[in-house]
Amino acid sequence: MDNSRPDVRQHIHAKVIEIARSLGRDARGLKNNQEIPASGFIDSAGIMELIMWFEGEYGLAIPQEELTLDNFGTIDAMAGYLQKSGSAAG
Repeated sequence: MDNSRPDVRQHIHAKVIEIARSLGRDARGLKNNQEIPASGFIDSAGIMELIMWFEGEYGLAIPQEELTLDNFGTIDAMAGYLQKSGSAAG
């Protein structure tokens, strides 16, 4: 399992762009290591939408205590969490 697979990051980035677009914002410039909450591209409801999508997309049930910036603050962190969870094959 390689957590640097660009397709996972691209897939997550595309979802962030989609959510941001629905809020009238352009998140195409978001970097993989840039904190999503601090970026201003999506609001707290958008972040929850992103987490719910992530769970559904990758077949995860994320425990509340794991919903942290370390795990979900950046696209890189989300890809890393996916790899740690063993679902990166999907």
